[in-house]
Amino acid sequence: MASPQHEVSGRYQMSAVAGELFQQAVQFVPRLIAGAWVVALFWVASRIARVLFQRLARRRGEQHQILMLLRRIVGIAIVLLGCVTALGTVGVNVSALVAGLGLTGFALGFALQDAISNLLSGILLMLYRPFRLGDHVAVAGMEGVVADVNLRYTTLERQQKQFLIPNALLFTNTVIRLMDHGGRPEARRVSREDVVLSV
Repeated sequence: MASPQHEVSGRYQMSAVAGELFQQAVQFVPRLIAGAWVVALFWVASRIARVLFQRLARRRGEQHQILMLLRRIVGIAIVLLGCVTALGTVGVNVSALVAGLGLTGFALGFALQDAISNLLSGILLMLYRPFRLGDHVAVAGMEGVVADVNLRYTTLERQQKQFLIPNALLFTNTVIRLMDHGGRPEARRVSREDVVLSV
C-alpha cells in the first residue's frame, strides 16, 4: 500500500507535467496562428500571380502555352515556399525537409528525363519558332504540314494521317522546310479552330 507521502509526490509530478504541457501549448498556439497567416498570405500571392500570368497569356497568343506553364510553376512554387516558411515559423527544423525535397526532385528528374527533355524542347521551339503552323516540313523520315505545336508533341498531317513527333526529336534532328517554286514555304491555311493549344 502506497504511503501518503508517495501519493503526494505522484500528484505533484502529474501537476508539474500538466503545467509544463499547458505552458508549451500556450507558447505553440501563437506560432501556429502565425504559420497559418503565412500560408494564407502566400496562397493569396499565388492566386495573384496566376491571374497576372493568365491575363498576359491572353494578350500573347503565340506564347500562350509557355505563359500558362509558367503560371502553374510560379503558383506551385509560391505555395511550397509558403508551406516551408510556415513550418519554420511554427518551429519545425526545415533544413532536413529541404534536403529531402532536393533529393526527391533529383530522383524525379532522373526518372522523367525524357518528358522533361520534350518539355524543354517544346519551350525552345516556341521561343525560336523554326517553323510555323501550316509549314510543310520533313524530319526523321516523316513529312507533313504542321498542324499543332504544343509543349510535348508537334503534330504533322499528311494524306489523312497524323504524326505526333516528340519535340526532343525535332530539336535534335534536321528539320527540312519544303518550299514551293517561288521560294516560299509550301503551306496550307490553318484556321484557329484547327489548332488545339494544350499543355
